[in-house]
Amino acid sequence: MIPRWCLVALVLCGAGPRSGYEDAQTETRAMQDDDAANPGFLWVRDGEASWSRVDGGAGKSCASCHGGVASMRGVSARYPAFDPERDRIVTMEDRINFCRVDRMGAEAFAWDDDRLLGLSALMGLQSRGLAMAVVPREPFFSEGAGLFRQRIGQFNVSCGQCHDDLAGRKLAGSVIPQGQPNGYPEYRLSWQGMGSLYRRVRNCMTGVRAEPFSAESRDYRSLAHYLGVRATGLTVETPGVRP
Repeated sequence: MIPRWCLVALVLCGAGPRSGYEDAQTETRAMQDDDAANPGFLWVRDGEASWSRVDGGAGKSCASCHGGVASMRGVSARYPAFDPERDRIVTMEDRINFCRVDRMGAEAFAWDDDRLLGLSALMGLQSRGLAMAVVPREPFFSEGAGLFRQRIGQFNVSCGQCHDDLAGRKLAGSVIPQGQPNGYPEYRLSWQGMGSLYRRVRNCMTGVRAEPFSAESRDYRSLAHYLGVRATGLTVETPGVRP
């Protein structure tokens, strides 16, 4: 297996990772910085209610197993991560749903369901300020790196052409960010709502006229895993606010 430091060095060659927060306008950054003004906290509050809510045939809540949500500090910073039991990469949203089905006897939430976003945002908040610490796992890391540089869609462009090669330049008056995942789930002003990393990837793929990955596909999970490793050096900002 390739040592972790080698993989990270390959990803971070150059100036290093830059959070989309740095490219946002002053007003947007101020909104993220103020918990009372950050719209993402509406979802966090819903997540707090869900954390203690009993659901499913087992008569359990998240708190039944994990206690206070503070016990989740550091967890989100490590995802998407390799799950040895399932022999695949899992996202934080996956992990929440696995717990619901396997431990609580409840139904999995649909992707981008506000209840799933609320729990994911709540858990991400516990790691806010901690360094991203996604450990690269092969072959998924290399698969994700390949997908990041693969030209797709009718526009025949790759993620990397925008978010590496042209990052910092402007498109239609807006700064092109590096596309770092350290603020997800995040509130986007253009969405007027909260969204997952998958929603952002899906929107980008649709924008270049490509067929989006399924949220449960190996391709998406590998790409998300690569992006998590690529963000090494940044801190968790959940819930982030972006344009």
